Amino acid sequence: MLNYIWSFLVVCSVITSLLLGNTENLSNAFADSAADAIQLLLTLAGVICLWSGLMKIAERSGLNALMARLFAPLLRVLFPHLDKNGTAFEAITMNISANLLGLGNTATPLGLRAMKELHALNGGRDRASDEMVLFVVMNTASLQLLPTTLGALRQSSGSAAPFEILAPVWISSACALAAGLTVALTGNALSRQRERKLCR
Repeated sequence: MLNYIWSFLVVCSVITSLLLGNTENLSNAFADSAADAIQLLLTLAGVICLWSGLMKIAERSGLNALMARLFAPLLRVLFPHLDKNGTAFEAITMNISANLLGLGNTATPLGLRAMKELHALNGGRDRASDEMVLFVVMNTASLQLLPTTLGALRQSSGSAAPFEILAPVWISSACALAAGLTVALTGNALSRQRERKLCR
């Protein structure tokens, strides 16, 4: 869908530029935006490679197991049916760790791995389990303690203090996560209640 939206915007821009006789500015904008995109890509690539490498080191050094133990009390409450020593639990822990560091690009493959494990535990059914729904909400509305990617974006745009946004990020991400968990847990409880009524 986004491809259609972007294509529509580009076509509208080109047509408007031709109609207004402003093709020189359009050409300059294409060239400048391409250069800016490459510069931004290189800036973000360094940050993402660094933190992705650190996450891989954490995985191989056993730090993930330690983090899994730290998150276990909370995750056991949220995911009571998951084995805390299982691969799904570990993948969820890794995803939460990456999201806490603001590494959305690193968290994505970990989230896909966690969802694959949860799908397998769900028997491969088309309908998402309560755990799958809850995990998607936690992954989407994640708490960010260190917004690394956002800080890199602000620094590349010339910000003198790229991490001065920490307090607003903490507040907004905590509110988003609390609201998402409330809705997801309430929905899961209502769904289970309906299923119990249908079984009677």
